[in-house]
Amino acid sequence: MTDMNPLDVPEIDPFDVARTAAGEIAEATGIARHDVALTLGSGWGRAADLIGETTHTLDAEDITGFSAPALAGHAGKLRSVLLPSGKRALIIGARTHYYEGHGVRRVVHSVRTAAATGATTMILTNGAGGIRETWTPGTPVLISDHINLTADSPLEGATFVDLTDLYSRRLRDLARTIDPALDEGVYCQFRGPHYETPAEVQMARIIGGHIVGMSTALEAIAARQSGMEVLGLSLITNLAAGIQKEPLSHAEVLHAGKTAEPVISALLARIVAAL
Repeated sequence: MTDMNPLDVPEIDPFDVARTAAGEIAEATGIARHDVALTLGSGWGRAADLIGETTHTLDAEDITGFSAPALAGHAGKLRSVLLPSGKRALIIGARTHYYEGHGVRRVVHSVRTAAATGATTMILTNGAGGIRETWTPGTPVLISDHINLTADSPLEGATFVDLTDLYSRRLRDLARTIDPALDEGVYCQFRGPHYETPAEVQMARIIGGHIVGMSTALEAIAARQSGMEVLGLSLITNLAAGIQKEPLSHAEVLHAGKTAEPVISALLARIVAAL
């Protein structure tokens, strides 16, 4: 891959870039098609080792359109995993966050690439702040809907996509057959990289939000545009500002994710097995 990212050129079709990336993944792995894709956020990484046999691991930077990870604690790998069912999973450990300033095309490139490999199910996970006081750090929560507060969209031009049932009720119901105790809530994506102020958290609560974070919503829109069924899961790493009285820190997020990782990764592996 050259230093110039083709996604930064407005005249280049981002879906062409995704198809190129998917072709490179197929060539590097020898796997013509993947069935499901997972973007593993903070706390969810161990699921990649639990869902099946990793047969190929790629440096994401070697694949067209992907960016180097900007955040400590986030990997830059793509993994092809053979599931016990015989299906193939593409594990995306190379999330580009909106706050990195690369533009929304790069943010959603991994999702579009996953769709171009053949994946029809997209599982998006993240570590996030909780607004409900009953959610203690380490609690996994299903995303039932989102509020996009980035003032941006991956859709370009006169492209109209229905976002009704964006976070598939069928998949949420399936997840609850694995863990009936799973709660759900509305995810609010802020632009970041600063954490939300207490007033912004209260705004999110008033407009119907339950979870605050800096990822996922834009990716979910792109997944729906690409025809994929979406399952979203947040790990509550902390209570949001103003709900939690102590100052927020990225170290706290990483610690909560590491502590919860064995339990939530096992949960996600069981959900994938049920697909």
